[in-house]
Amino acid sequence: QVQLVESGGGLVQPGGSLRLSCAASGIILTINRMGWYRQAPGRERELVATITSGGSINYADSVKGRFTISRDNAKNTVYLQMNSLKPEDTAVYYCNLYYNYAQTYWGQGTQVTVSS
Repeated sequence: QVQLVESGGGLVQPGGSLRLSCAASGIILTINRMGWYRQAPGRERELVATITSGGSINYADSVKGRFTISRDNAKNTVYLQMNSLKPEDTAVYYCNLYYNYAQTYWGQGTQVTVSS
C-alpha cells in the first residue's frame, strides 16, 4: 500500500546541481527515517544520506559538503540537494523509507547522470 514517488533526476554537467524529491504515501503511521541510496552499474548500493524524524542526519563521506538532505514531515517528503556534482556521482538514486518502527520500503529509483 505504500508508495514512494521520486523525481528530480536527469543529466547535468560536472559542477552542476540537481534536487531530488521523494514523497511517501499510503498506510503509514509514523515515518522514522527517510534517505537516499545510490547504485552505479556493477557496484553495490551505497548510502548517500539519511535523516530521522528527530533530525539526525548521516552523510556518506564522499558527499559531505556537497549534498544536503532535508525533509518536510507534514508532506512525508524528503529532498536531496546535490551541488558540485562529479562524474562519479552518476548512479541510480533510490529513496528509502523506514516507517512504523519496523518496516522499510524502497522507491523505484531515478537516474542521475553527470557528464559533459
